Amino acid sequence: MNILITSAGRRVSLLQAFKKELSEFFTDGKVYAADMKPELSPACRIADGSFSIIPVTDPAYCEKLVEICLDYGIKIVIPTIDTELIPIAESIDLFLRNSIQPVISSVEFVKICRDKRELFKYFDSISLQRTNEVDLNNPQFPIFAKPVDGSSSIGIQIIKEKRQLTKELIRDKNMIFLKYLSPENYNEFTIDLYFDRNNFLKCAVPRERLEVRGGEVSKAITRKDDIYKKICSLFTFCPGLVGCITLQLFRHIKTSEIIGIEINPRFGGGYPLSYLAGANYPHYIIREYLMNEDIPFFDTWESNLLMLRYDDEIIVHDYKS
Repeated sequence: MNILITSAGRRVSLLQAFKKELSEFFTDGKVYAADMKPELSPACRIADGSFSIIPVTDPAYCEKLVEICLDYGIKIVIPTIDTELIPIAESIDLFLRNSIQPVISSVEFVKICRDKRELFKYFDSISLQRTNEVDLNNPQFPIFAKPVDGSSSIGIQIIKEKRQLTKELIRDKNMIFLKYLSPENYNEFTIDLYFDRNNFLKCAVPRERLEVRGGEVSKAITRKDDIYKKICSLFTFCPGLVGCITLQLFRHIKTSEIIGIEINPRFGGGYPLSYLAGANYPHYIIREYLMNEDIPFFDTWESNLLMLRYDDEIIVHDYKS
């Protein structure tokens, strides 16, 4: 009854949460971690064991994961980065044939999330207002530009004036140009949603992002207000959604207008705040996929819980590269 967290990197808090919850059900259960360079991954260092894995772009990536799972009695796989979601979702039958359960949404939904234009169509289909693309023939500045398939704030630009809107940038088919939502007018939120194996929403925790560093939240606070009610009503049942889903929104400071920005169908970097507030998604996953239990809806998590992050160190003695 072991669990594997892939692309573990710095996700120490997430790995510790899974270790704690698994030990309460299975005293001999282990939480393993995989990374391209496990010796340089803090999460791999505190896992019960770690493995070096080939790049996610390698066609044999999922086959290698299955081999690791079979060798070490791993029954659940938790993917954590955007680039591995489509390969794992596309290979779901390979995992299931070997009695391994990746906790991942349908390949159709994962592909929607990886294409911002398709995601905007999804927002329209569920009546969630979303940000608008800019008419480049009559641009209103500033403009927020980002890759259609981008993640972790990589490649984003704020275009403040016409001279920055170069021909090369306009011709780049991988870029999408959006109305800029200023922090002076909007507060940013991430909502940690949990969907059971039947695609029903079982928990939702909005986190107001107070400060972000390197694309990951460093200061945040849980909020149970109008956003919570809105999201629970829109996402009650969503075909294809499974496990932890992170939804990004902006809310206008004065009008309370809610605008959808992005969905990442995986654990987000700020999930530890939701976990500490009582939204125990590792516990839900263990009960659903290892114990075959149903999960009740949970809404008594702690609101107004503030998280302030800081750096810590993992020291390895006598390390030889």
